[in-house]
Amino acid sequence: MRLLAVILALFLIASPALARPIHIVAFGDSLTSGWLVPRNQAYPAQLQAALRKNGYDIVVKNAGVPGDTARHALRRFDMAIDPDTDICIVEFGLNDRGAGASLKTVKARVAKIVRSLRARRIDVLVLGLGGLRFDKLAAAHGALSVDFTLPPHRYRARDGAHFNGQGYALLVKRLLPPVETLIRRRLGTH
Repeated sequence: MRLLAVILALFLIASPALARPIHIVAFGDSLTSGWLVPRNQAYPAQLQAALRKNGYDIVVKNAGVPGDTARHALRRFDMAIDPDTDICIVEFGLNDRGAGASLKTVKARVAKIVRSLRARRIDVLVLGLGGLRFDKLAAAHGALSVDFTLPPHRYRARDGAHFNGQGYALLVKRLLPPVETLIRRRLGTH
């Protein structure tokens, strides 16, 4: 009987660690942060809600900073990526291009971010927006990628360049399958 009590106590102590939620960081610029929409309409919040609705114990951190570039993201990497991060969605490039960086330079910067994440054993999904494609880069580093064309104007915020809540909902539909793949991989149920 005493042995059973010890085993039960060990199980109860270990259970919270085993039941830890999956931590996802959405690391990007204003398109990640949700420029011009309430925080709960940005894609990280909508993604968290959709994943929870699908039964996953998930926490999605919005580490988007308006105006950020992949170059500057490298400087804030340690602050943005928490030690308990399991999955990171990386979205950079449009601001780099707007500042005059070549496509080759943008890809090199994003590759450095992905390598840094993978070195920490974090699963990565690279999000290419507005015509940026990172499929080969992602595959070369054991990551997944999603390309998403900016939606029609009715799905954009008042500035015409960012998403409104409905635009983010379209993005979340596109993100769900690969993010769920990464979650299943993380949980060992793929």
